[in-house]
Amino acid sequence: MNKQTLPRCVVFGEALTDFILQKDGRWLAQPGGACWNVARVVARQGASTGFAGAVSSDLFGQQLFDEAAAAGIDTRFMQQLPYSPLLAMVPSGNPPQYFFVGDDSADLHFDPAALPVGWRDAASVLHFGCISLARQPLAGVLLAEACNAKAAGKYIAFDPNWRIAMQHPTYRGTMVVMCKLADFIKVSDEDLHGMFPGLSVPAALAELRALAPLATILLTRGAEGMMLFDRSGLWEQSSLPVHVADTVGCGDAVMGTWLAQRILAPDAEPRSVLQRAAACAALVAGRAGAYAPTAAELQSPEPESCPA
Repeated sequence: MNKQTLPRCVVFGEALTDFILQKDGRWLAQPGGACWNVARVVARQGASTGFAGAVSSDLFGQQLFDEAAAAGIDTRFMQQLPYSPLLAMVPSGNPPQYFFVGDDSADLHFDPAALPVGWRDAASVLHFGCISLARQPLAGVLLAEACNAKAAGKYIAFDPNWRIAMQHPTYRGTMVVMCKLADFIKVSDEDLHGMFPGLSVPAALAELRALAPLATILLTRGAEGMMLFDRSGLWEQSSLPVHVADTVGCGDAVMGTWLAQRILAPDAEPRSVLQRAAACAALVAGRAGAYAPTAAELQSPEPESCPA
């Protein structure tokens, strides 16, 4: 990336190390975190991207930093700090199950004042989501950034990516504000059950639409495909056939593809955006752990990692 050019997409949130339980009982450590995954997907598809988050200064944080750089992410937005790493324990990859380890970890000490001068003027789309919005004091910091960006006329994207951490009583207020700020919201059917407990998916969607009447909403339903709603209509996309390794990172692949298309092809028809997102999700499902396909892989009619 040209270091004189500031990115048009900035993804705020957590980066962490996934410890994924293998069939033989061993734990496989892989860099991840929903927001970091999204940033890597956007960058690997060729859109200028910054990941605005803090990681530890140990080997875990260094791997996250190095792999972000290798993906083309603008690392001026990443902060390496002398605090412990944030870890995600993943005892099941299909469907994904998580719990998190990270008291006073580096992510909580992210400082927006240290971001490159002029970054907000250059950005057009800012993304927020997952557990970063449920971890104080980081959640309050990011909510303020989202409000400031909205006031500056920037597009806001939000993916709640529901996790057990969001059962904390303070999260509900944050979620409501983010829904009201967002121009683009991606949710899964599982997210809706967490956000609006006790409601059916249609009823939960109605509640979400009431909070965000002008937002475009993308609903993912795993093997049942996805649906895109905006003020002009509804589009549906089937999932693509794939030998599933696991589903870790599939939702992030969809979100990242959507953001990349907002930057690279803002006038693209919704149907073509959904087709590209489905192709990206299938590529990710065909590999163990989160993966970020390149633009070239998405253009291939039959990706090697996604056999029929």
